[in-house]
Amino acid sequence: MDIRYLKTLVTAVEAGSFSKAAIILHLTQSAVSQRIKFLEDRLGQRLMRRSGPTLSLTPAGELVLETAYRVLALQDALVRDLQQLTDKQCISLCCTPTFGTVFLPKVLNTFMMENSSTVDLKFLFYCPDQALEGVRNQEFDLAVVEHCRESDLSGFQTYAMPEDELVFVSAPELGLSTPDIALDELLKMRLFARKDGCSSKKLVMAGLSKAGRQLEEFTGVVISDDLHLTCQTVLAGGGVSFMSKSLVQEYLDSGQMVAHYAKGFNHQRCRTIIFNKGREEEEIFRNFVNIVFRVMGEPQPFS
Repeated sequence: MDIRYLKTLVTAVEAGSFSKAAIILHLTQSAVSQRIKFLEDRLGQRLMRRSGPTLSLTPAGELVLETAYRVLALQDALVRDLQQLTDKQCISLCCTPTFGTVFLPKVLNTFMMENSSTVDLKFLFYCPDQALEGVRNQEFDLAVVEHCRESDLSGFQTYAMPEDELVFVSAPELGLSTPDIALDELLKMRLFARKDGCSSKKLVMAGLSKAGRQLEEFTGVVISDDLHLTCQTVLAGGGVSFMSKSLVQEYLDSGQMVAHYAKGFNHQRCRTIIFNKGREEEEIFRNFVNIVFRVMGEPQPFS
């Protein structure tokens, strides 16, 4: 039996619905339903009761779910054991662009210097929601993300780092009030924002909503994933952006940019290392977590 059918059952039960499971697994709701039906046909037992607001398991479903957890755990253990037979391990890392731009180069350099002969490393930049799904679906071994406080990390092993401060930034020649700025003054500017799913965009939207305003009230809105381009455009006086202070600290220190704080906006977001529970026992993961904290000047979680 293809193990993905068991994984679909586990995900559907944990999510509570086929629709939520479909989002997590990057499938259509119909595909999730068809996989569960395949299991039921193959095993000759009804596994789920589909009435009511959430899914519930039949006695046969409870038995299959228990077995599915064991099978998936055995698969994970097998993959780890096979990796240990080779000369090198491979860690797949995902991080948000802010951490990747500011901290990742030094983290990677330190990690590879200390593990150059034993580890291969690959990494991608994603927004927080994509990173969480990737770790949950085992596309990545771990992720480092900046995220809003309400993000659900309950299914992961997590290590919280110092919070990330965000500010509105502009070129001094625009003459905007600093450090505190009225929202009406900001709305006269063109805003350079990240795409949906990024925590900086979510915080902007939440701040506007709290004030009874909308994104469309800015003179213009430019959506861009290119942080370097956004910085260069702001430096040239093209508008304002809401971004991590760590990304533009050099420009703020030199006076090429100025920072603004808008009343009612949350200027702090969380920054967390996440991976699937159980993997904190693996030495290579402990080493990586320690290096991240060391690079950021924080006490290391593992002695």
